Amino acid sequence: MGTLSKRKGVQDGRERDVEAVLDELYTTPPSDFVDRREELAAAAKAAGHADDARRIHAARRPTLAAWAANLLLRSQPQESQRFLELGQALREAYRTLDAAGITELSEQRRTIVAALSRQAAQLAREAGHRLSDPVQQDVESTLRAVLTDPGAADRWAGGRLEGALTPPSDLPGTALPTGAPQKPSRETAPEPSERTRAKDELAERRRQREERLDHARGAAEEAAQRLHDACTEQADAEAARQRARDRHDQAQQQLSAAEQQLQQAREELQRAGQEQQEAEERSHAAADAHARAQHDAREAEQEVKRLAARSR
Repeated sequence: MGTLSKRKGVQDGRERDVEAVLDELYTTPPSDFVDRREELAAAAKAAGHADDARRIHAARRPTLAAWAANLLLRSQPQESQRFLELGQALREAYRTLDAAGITELSEQRRTIVAALSRQAAQLAREAGHRLSDPVQQDVESTLRAVLTDPGAADRWAGGRLEGALTPPSDLPGTALPTGAPQKPSRETAPEPSERTRAKDELAERRRQREERLDHARGAAEEAAQRLHDACTEQADAEAARQRARDRHDQAQQQLSAAEQQLQQAREELQRAGQEQQEAEERSHAAADAHARAQHDAREAEQEVKRLAARSR
């Protein structure tokens, strides 16, 4: 039993590993996707994991828009989760709201999609890829599909989109809920008690719709505010990073100049040391010559004295 559990644990660990590899692969820029896929598949095969290698090798390169959407999901997990929850709340609200409420939520939906789309474009630029207008539109289309289609939401939540998603042509909630009571004709007019109950039921349905509308409005406003705060924070962080990069470049230039000055000072010090050594050698040689000259002068003087004494 222990051996089976251990074997299952190893298998689960390998499964998690290959899932992590695939997650990483689908956030790799499309231009590098194939090379990275082959590298990872070869590594899995060399490790003896043939099934994992086949799964990795079967991965299809995403379009630029799908990659940007995957990158957004992986880079902003909290905001992405809130976006998915907002989509679920909006889809629920669309099923019962009146036309005015649908119009209001649609406007908020466009605002949120535009904010997240800009964030995806910023992440793509930071990864070295600028999104063209058509690609940006595909990203927005994918995000609209996530809000309106639960199947699209599930696919995006997996983080491995291969192509852009398209929202359904008939968005949920674009028509008023069916089954609303119709105005009775004169021939079939209900009794006063039945009319009162119908009014009460209609009022209750309106109250419930208002509650759902208020909830959806609150969720949309909170999501929009969080996205605005996140975008502001990201912009501040980008500005801080740019300032730090500028300071780093300036410090690097100063360091290069200081290193050049230091190298020049070392060379000057080396030349001065050589000159000092040569001067000391000349000084020693001159001192030796001076000492020999003094010795020769004393001997010459003594010789003169001896010769002078003999001549007397």
